[in-house]
Amino acid sequence: MTTRTVNGGISYWFARDGLALPREPLSGDRTADVCVVGGGYTGLWTAYYLKKAAPELSITVLEANFCGYGASGRNGGWLYNGIAGRDRYAALHGHESAQRLQRAMNDTVDEVIRVTEAEGIDADLHRGGVLEVARTPAQAARLRAFHDAEVAFGETDRELYGARETAARIHVNGAVAGTWTPHGARIQPVKLVKGLAATVEALGVTIHESTPVTEIRPRHAVTPYGTVRAPYILRCTEGFTSSLKGQRRTWLPMNSSMVVTEPLPLEFWASTGWDGRETLGDMAHAYLYAQRTADDRIAIGGRGVPYRYGSRTDHDGHTQPATVRALRELLVRLFPRAAGVRIDHAWSGVLGVPRDWCATVTLDRSTGLGWAGGYVGSGVATANLAGRTLRDLIQRDSGREEETELTGLPWVGHRVRTWEPEPLRWLGVRAMYAAYRGADRRESRGHSAATDRVARLADRVAGRHG
Repeated sequence: MTTRTVNGGISYWFARDGLALPREPLSGDRTADVCVVGGGYTGLWTAYYLKKAAPELSITVLEANFCGYGASGRNGGWLYNGIAGRDRYAALHGHESAQRLQRAMNDTVDEVIRVTEAEGIDADLHRGGVLEVARTPAQAARLRAFHDAEVAFGETDRELYGARETAARIHVNGAVAGTWTPHGARIQPVKLVKGLAATVEALGVTIHESTPVTEIRPRHAVTPYGTVRAPYILRCTEGFTSSLKGQRRTWLPMNSSMVVTEPLPLEFWASTGWDGRETLGDMAHAYLYAQRTADDRIAIGGRGVPYRYGSRTDHDGHTQPATVRALRELLVRLFPRAAGVRIDHAWSGVLGVPRDWCATVTLDRSTGLGWAGGYVGSGVATANLAGRTLRDLIQRDSGREEETELTGLPWVGHRVRTWEPEPLRWLGVRAMYAAYRGADRRESRGHSAATDRVARLADRVAGRHG
């Protein structure tokens, strides 16, 4: 009997672990000390750390759907130390300042692991590090440059591999080089977000689900069911920021897609040697991300159709058949033994992309408005650092605490211009990813020099570097 691929609805992670019991929506006007808009990782980590630091605070979280509905429940399960915008922060604030940001991200992986253990959150977490591979000479050149840059920012425990050493970790077909960092772990994203939501509720935080916020203004979060008034209103909406009044061009909602295979037999895993359960990526311009799940499947993702006109966001996670086929083909290129493997589930979600591709965290002391996000796909760990940083900014502003190491990091208070109006941003994003995919195709045929020029031009137009 053939089993059809489940496409959209919810992610495989939710299908596997189940939805939590729904929480009550807001029912009338309320007041709080802090109102957090968004029930994903950023909002929940912020609520967690604030409540732990100041138990007397009344904290309300407003979530449009259910906790983890967005990227927090749909991501690839990479808990790792990457952060968007580090090179730009080095250019703006100096190398040492960006190094401090990178050290904070390295420590964040440890912090998430510490909290899951302390709070009894079982997120299928396995610390196997992150392996990124190169499959063409051009990718190998980028990989070596990437490795050298990471070491220059203080990651002295990173390892650089040739073809044989790469295959000793994971036997990826055609891999000619690899780089591995211990600062990474595999997680089941939904188990983390559900455990975190339950933990903050147990601490006394109020969560209202099915409560979309339509407008944020100083000390007010407006919903169809009432307004929450609070001295601090924190926007933690990442890829869904464009749905808020006046925020259409703040962050671009970038689409990312995933598929997950059926459970794979022991013979397959023996052939790949993927025993360390490292998360797996590559150096293609249109890159991939993958993990070996706790139930012995491969979950693999990539950009798919990257952007919907007018900053429209995903509603049900349905993924175009062409994207599902492309991800299957990518899986088979990496692991030829997966040629006959069934795809059990496909889904998509959105992530937030600022115009300069820099993650940020900010608190405006004059209005009480704060925000964090723009993670560009690296949010699983970065959201934790953002939550702790928002905690410290509020503690400082309310006189409970002085300046901390986190409030002095270069991403704090960073401002960026908005995205261009339509149709310019739609045309620009489509052209950028067409350039990246074309570059990857030409690299696979050995035309690395011309491809590098095309990709570098796309980077400059997009604002990703410099």
